Amino acid sequence: MFWVLLLLLAWAVAGAACTRLCLAAVRAAAAEPKGAVALRGHDLTLYEAAFLSGGPARVADVTLVSMARQRRLLLAHTGWATVVDPRGRDEMERSVIGAIGPEGQSRIAPVRAATAAADAVRGLADRLVSAGLAVPDGTGSTVAAGVRQVRAAALVVPALGATALLLPGPTGMPRGLVALWFALPLALTLSCLAIARVEIPPHARWASPAGQRLLTALTRRADGKGTGGDGGGDGDDRTYLASVAVRGIRAIGEPELRAAFAHRDQPWRD
Repeated sequence: MFWVLLLLLAWAVAGAACTRLCLAAVRAAAAEPKGAVALRGHDLTLYEAAFLSGGPARVADVTLVSMARQRRLLLAHTGWATVVDPRGRDEMERSVIGAIGPEGQSRIAPVRAATAAADAVRGLADRLVSAGLAVPDGTGSTVAAGVRQVRAAALVVPALGATALLLPGPTGMPRGLVALWFALPLALTLSCLAIARVEIPPHARWASPAGQRLLTALTRRADGKGTGGDGGGDGDDRTYLASVAVRGIRAIGEPELRAAFAHRDQPWRD
């Protein structure tokens, strides 16, 4: 009857992981300040939408794409950024220019990393948290850690079941029924993952429930107007950049520009 101990262990692993994820999700949902109610009609800026969708790195990406489309920054398909206009129009652009350095040219990867860690992005994050649109540090990572633990449990449970089935000697009941008992905690973990996939969007790591509602409204407006791939007008260009802010670099329409970002996380040698 050693398999019963393994079954209890499987239930303990699955139950603990699912409980942790549920509690983390509840705490994240309850973290919305009362002041966020007044901001539900707020129109997000591109930088705000970028941060709520993908965090500091997304803000850096949107800034780079915006400057490149305005021909004030050249992003080569080889992964290099070159300053064309050294006058930044806002603090984010000035952070990018400062990250590139006095020589006016640098690899995109270190520029992106330095911009994401700049004071301008940290100030943006603090304002969004104060407004109730972004989650405080640690809240989103707790939810993500809960999801990872449930995924691990979904692997541990069948491993324990296989161990129980491979044990020598009689089990006291048909092995098919033993497998069915282990299928129950496995079903629990898989169901929890399925619910998390629907109820916890990817940007929940950064955006509070109020921020997620504003992102949903922004996404619907962008979908209704299209992505404006060529950026013929200011409105089209903003819609295009909004799509990049929400969806990331996969929303970039220009092949050359997308190729430049393909080098951003690859190692390099000078």
